Amino acid sequence: MSKKKDQPKEPETSEAAETETEGNEDTVALEVDSVVADLEQKLAEAEARAEENWDKAVRAQAELENGRRRAQRDLENAHKYALEKFLQDLLPIQDSMEMGLLVAQDDSADIAKLREGSELILKMFADLMDKNGIEIIDPEGHPFDPEHHQAMTMLESPDHEPNTVVSVMQKGYKLNDRLVRPAMVAVSKSPENTENNIDEKA
Repeated sequence: MSKKKDQPKEPETSEAAETETEGNEDTVALEVDSVVADLEQKLAEAEARAEENWDKAVRAQAELENGRRRAQRDLENAHKYALEKFLQDLLPIQDSMEMGLLVAQDDSADIAKLREGSELILKMFADLMDKNGIEIIDPEGHPFDPEHHQAMTMLESPDHEPNTVVSVMQKGYKLNDRLVRPAMVAVSKSPENTENNIDEKA
């Protein structure tokens, strides 16, 4: 018997190859379109977020600027009207002093009444200072303190220890523990010592 020879396989036609190529191109095109669409969506979302963040930044900047202006205005008002409350408390004292002066101009004025009125005015003024954190420095009989007292003279005084304030020529004042004016004082010294022996460390 004679063996049949294997028939050679016919090669694919060019038409089939072209069809396969076109199919691959369509698949690639679809994938590219999908990627582009996804990127466009992400870009749109990013732009929306950027716009939202920009609006927030603009509003925050505006609020910051408004806050700065309010703070500046409040500071200016505080400087302008810092003494307003103090003035309101001071006016009754001014009124009392003017009334006392009018009474004193009368030749028949009662000296005792004038003295009483003056003492009342001083009491009102002292209360006002205390209310506003103003402390009077009246150190007579106390040890000399160079941080709060200014020695104007030295006096021999057997009745006082050396470096003791024996008299106050002018009272001093502190505002909230800060020295405004030292008290001007006379300070004692030992009778046998004629040199300036104020103890600066007192």
